[in-house]
Amino acid sequence: MIGRCLAALLLLASAAAGAQGLSLPPVERVELDNGAVLILNEKHDVPMIAIHAMLRGGSVTDPDGKAGLAQLYTTLVSRGAGERDGNELAAVIDGAGATFDTSVELEATHYTMDFLARDADLMIGVLADVLRRPTLDRSEFASVRTYLQNTIAAARDSDARPLVPVYGAAFLFGDHPYGRPVTGDETTLAAITHRDVLAYQRDHVGADRLTLIVSGDFDAAVMRDKLVAAFADWTAAAAPLPDVPAPARRAGGQVLLVDKPGAAQTYFWIGNVGVARSYEHPAELALANILFGGRFTSMLNYKLRTESGLTYHARSYLEQPAQPGSVAIFSYTRTATTFEAIDMALGVLGRLHDSGVDAAMVESARNYFLGQFPPDIETAPQLAAMFADIELYGLGDDYVDRYIAAIGDVDVASIAEVIGEVYPQRDELVFVILGDADAIRDGVTKYGSVTELSITEPRFSP
Repeated sequence: MIGRCLAALLLLASAAAGAQGLSLPPVERVELDNGAVLILNEKHDVPMIAIHAMLRGGSVTDPDGKAGLAQLYTTLVSRGAGERDGNELAAVIDGAGATFDTSVELEATHYTMDFLARDADLMIGVLADVLRRPTLDRSEFASVRTYLQNTIAAARDSDARPLVPVYGAAFLFGDHPYGRPVTGDETTLAAITHRDVLAYQRDHVGADRLTLIVSGDFDAAVMRDKLVAAFADWTAAAAPLPDVPAPARRAGGQVLLVDKPGAAQTYFWIGNVGVARSYEHPAELALANILFGGRFTSMLNYKLRTESGLTYHARSYLEQPAQPGSVAIFSYTRTATTFEAIDMALGVLGRLHDSGVDAAMVESARNYFLGQFPPDIETAPQLAAMFADIELYGLGDDYVDRYIAAIGDVDVASIAEVIGEVYPQRDELVFVILGDADAIRDGVTKYGSVTELSITEPRFSP
């Protein structure tokens, strides 16, 4: 036992020392005349290449009343591009043993590929087709739209956990672009036409939005020439990026009760507007969130799961886009223990504000972070994703160096200041509670003014 403990301590010390000396590898950054940016990182440990193509924009470009357009468009491009239909596109990717994925976030759309270095020409050609020459077939459009609508409807009938943060954002941000569900909802998806998809391609997909990050086993000069040949003559998007205003914190004491009749569990999301990606104390905020609700031994999870057994999962979440996003508590419990669990979570938040954290807790969070961070930027896809994040938010080439150094400087006083700035007080909280309304309706009124919405409604906001 002593030997195992000593080995664990040595591993922890080694991880911490490695993280404190961590730096991102050098890259070559090239900006083309059409506005496209190339970021090239040679990494020759394995004969693989990862490409991360990022288009600025994301779901904030969705028109009013047509949330989900960016998601629909991005899903549709995999159904045919260039001379290949959807089946042929999938066959060529699978035949190369490659991976290809897309995802849409608030402020960017991501296309990621991972493949053998020998297939670079093939996969760059595929990517160029997907970005520049998607088929956008009308019949495929109808199929994709129905698929997305059915996916949301099915989620309402099954595990509600993925939906609760969507209801939370919609209720918290309202008409602000951050309140639009990235996936859309059944109503907004139904409003999207094939003409809207074609307009989205024209207005929001173009070279001036593109950052191409390539990490892996290649020669930078050769790769640069390949990408220039594929993308240098691409034109800019026709419309400007939207100017997204900073949302204000919502008045506390407001409750959205989402009724799911017969639900055996109640899900709750509690929070308000937090801070942006540019927040000036990211290290303190990272450690504060680890301690409050960001790991298994966090204050929230220990109290609600380990000590009381009220839930299997209790966490705090930070969303930090270019403007202030949300800071929230999320958990779930049996219907019978709804108010015990919610009150317990509120009590933990109160202790975070009133008692703060001590030096031992800060050191524990620091060691946890220093052990967890380095493995997240080891592989070529992980490095490409990190470079994409740095580029999207203008974090600077020395971001990781500064971040790790700042983690080492966090102390009790600095973390207490951040807790006071970022985490809402009890009277500033907005609640989303999803469960059997007949069983909990009377009790939720103690948290504030209640607005009720049925889970069968084809939207996420009242």
